[in-house]
Amino acid sequence: MRSIIVTAALALAVTASAQSVQAATSLFDQGKWQEAAAAAVALNSSDGFALAAEATTAGSALVPDNQKKALFEKAQGYAKQAIAKDKNNAEAYFEMARAQGRLAQFSGILQSLGLAGDMKKNLDMAIKLDPKLTGAYVALGLWNANLVAKGFIAVRASGADKAQIVPNFEKAISLEPDVAVHRIEYANALILQGRKADAAAQLQKAVSIPANTFWEKRDLEAAKATLAKLK
Repeated sequence: MRSIIVTAALALAVTASAQSVQAATSLFDQGKWQEAAAAAVALNSSDGFALAAEATTAGSALVPDNQKKALFEKAQGYAKQAIAKDKNNAEAYFEMARAQGRLAQFSGILQSLGLAGDMKKNLDMAIKLDPKLTGAYVALGLWNANLVAKGFIAVRASGADKAQIVPNFEKAISLEPDVAVHRIEYANALILQGRKADAAAQLQKAVSIPANTFWEKRDLEAAKATLAKLK
């Protein structure tokens, strides 16, 4: 009888936790990133801290440039806590990599190359833990594209490879063909390579995909604006 009660209590706890994550995700989808991060942190779980990292990184798009670096550092801290809670949480490593990638944009050359190395390790770990984690493939495609665009020294120091750009994006799109942001980021990578016609083709597909969340709608507007510039 006792084992049945314990099992039932655990089931209820898991259900409550899932509902709490859903509640925080709902806030995030509405664009309420600060509330979402706070609700996610309050869960004190690996998934909660990973969601807090995601919300904080996303929220940086809505604040002045002089506030962005602090948010990326905060997101990195949340991701570290997520990993500490569960070393097998692929999303946690992905969010760590995402925060590091953004932080590198606000860092000096040496620090940014160091962050690039850490980012690659975290993305590789995320994919090892979850081979179907599409965001990690998108991030790897961007990682290679951005470093290749920076030139020989960045490529030599990081091990970035131009030949790895397209395969990573194609892998992500094969897993989730109807997620617009994958195609938008693919277009951004193609623009860095000077392949404007191919980028426009990806953006055309992206703008045809329905946008539901606050962030998807922002992505849609950004895709339309970039597409207009390419024409």
